[in-house]
Amino acid sequence: MYSYTGKILRIDLSRDKISEESLNEKDARKFIGGKGLGAKLLFDNMDPRTDPLSPDNPLILCTGPLTGSSAPTSGRWCVVTKSPLTSLYLDSHVGGYFGAEMKKSGHDIIIIKGKANSPVYISINDNDVQIKEANHLWGKNTTATEEALKEEGRVLSIGVAGEKMVRFACINTDLFVHNGRGGNVGRGGAGAVMGSKNVKAVVIKGSHKMEYSDEQKFRDAVKKALTMINENSFIPTRRKYGTPIWVNPVNENQLLPTYNFSRGSFEKADNISGETMHDTIVVKNKSCFNCPIACGKWTRFEFNGKQYEFEGPEYESIALLGSNCGNETIQGTAYVSYLCDEYGLDTISAGNVVGFAIEAVKKNLIDEKVDFNDPKTQGELIRKIAYREGIGSDLAEGVKRFSEKYGGTEYAIQSKGMEFPGYDPRGAFGMALAYATSDRGACHQRVWTVRAEMQGDLAPRYGIEGRAEFVKENQDERACCYSLVLCDFAPLSVDMFVELLNTATGFQYSAEEYLKTGERIWNLTKMFNVKNGVTRKDETIPKRILEEPLEKDEAYIGRENFEQMLSEYYTLRGWDENGVPTTETLKELNLEGFA
Repeated sequence: MYSYTGKILRIDLSRDKISEESLNEKDARKFIGGKGLGAKLLFDNMDPRTDPLSPDNPLILCTGPLTGSSAPTSGRWCVVTKSPLTSLYLDSHVGGYFGAEMKKSGHDIIIIKGKANSPVYISINDNDVQIKEANHLWGKNTTATEEALKEEGRVLSIGVAGEKMVRFACINTDLFVHNGRGGNVGRGGAGAVMGSKNVKAVVIKGSHKMEYSDEQKFRDAVKKALTMINENSFIPTRRKYGTPIWVNPVNENQLLPTYNFSRGSFEKADNISGETMHDTIVVKNKSCFNCPIACGKWTRFEFNGKQYEFEGPEYESIALLGSNCGNETIQGTAYVSYLCDEYGLDTISAGNVVGFAIEAVKKNLIDEKVDFNDPKTQGELIRKIAYREGIGSDLAEGVKRFSEKYGGTEYAIQSKGMEFPGYDPRGAFGMALAYATSDRGACHQRVWTVRAEMQGDLAPRYGIEGRAEFVKENQDERACCYSLVLCDFAPLSVDMFVELLNTATGFQYSAEEYLKTGERIWNLTKMFNVKNGVTRKDETIPKRILEEPLEKDEAYIGRENFEQMLSEYYTLRGWDENGVPTTETLKELNLEGFA
């Protein structure tokens, strides 16, 4: 198999057993890799109704055929598992260098099942795979863990939040060590799954080289892709400012989460913008493996008399831990984001949880010392969440579970249990549908309508026309990109993705078949969720977002508009009125065995 290693590594912690098997070529052709192949393997290796924190829930590390290749942005890979936050399907993507090193080690996929009797870390050096004792690492946070293991290879690890099984704990990779960019397997609580298995880290090193179906044609395709990226007019801006460049335009268009999504614009937005960040705390750019964009930012700043440095914050962290928590300085915002990285917490969910907690305090639902624009008390609350101390233990369950216990469900900003990212749907109605229908809960990466709505490509500005079709088509295309696996920041056409895939693997996809594969993958993950009881009633958004207008009266969605978009979307998908794929749709997509 060209561009694949052709191997799956299995690690059974309960039996202390390590084995290898061949990658099924038919499955690779049908689901590509990454998200798609990971979803298929999740079905193969568990009952979908399994408790996410059970030893039987596999943690699947997935590369794609283009991961680690010379294709631009090929440092991407993903973790697939059942989410402890949503109890649904989860794939969480990350860049950096770990995925490329995993491919070099000779493995396309690593499946970790079971539970070790005591803390361990997994060491992989080509075919030398060992399960090693990690008592000396347990209790350490990200920096200390990476420092202890960096000489052995690329490091994938959890912080104390993962050990304590915080439901939105992330997995970090090379955040504070090694040259090049690190990253977070951020959303959905994969860190809690890793912690539930008593796995502190995976360290990997490899020496294998990739082989391509047609070396020269693949080189030509790579050259064409690089030209496409370098000629894109937005790339210099993204390279200079990174994702935080979106703070000001998103704020101006009433999309910036502010004070727990009670407003869509923040009066101090410029203080936490990409421009301000660039001028005050950015030290240098950082790039993922084989990426010409280099949008990562290494920052150095002072807060409360102490110096800090780390990689970030990204736009999402600024939106949720900045404006959503009322923080008026980039230094204060960076501080709470830094703490999340150290403890191993998803910054998006953490910002929602802290914002909700502050509002809950103001409405006398809970008694806790925390306030808007107070990074110091917010940081202490984040510590309590990570260590599950006091009220932090309940907040560690996420806003859905917390609000069901303490009240305030109408302003617990989540869908299917996952907290909202950094775009208020009242400023871009298509995002309401995107969040509600995302296969992993509220997510901006499965489809992003924001730019199209702000620029008028989807009109009227505050309307629902064309949103269902846009969401469906982009979900299918993203499902393919996340299976290759390449970065969604790469401004490449579908034809370009297909050319890279075909010349690397020897497959003969047409653009139409490629997108049909994305549709197949999307329906596969949908069926995993259907088997966990998801129907139309679950694919919704909170009352605050549906029924409360923003500062501009026209920034009001309304339940009727939302339900109309959802019905149109289900029709386009070939799903019934409850959001379940029909028998005919599954047959058309060759998914009959997953009904």
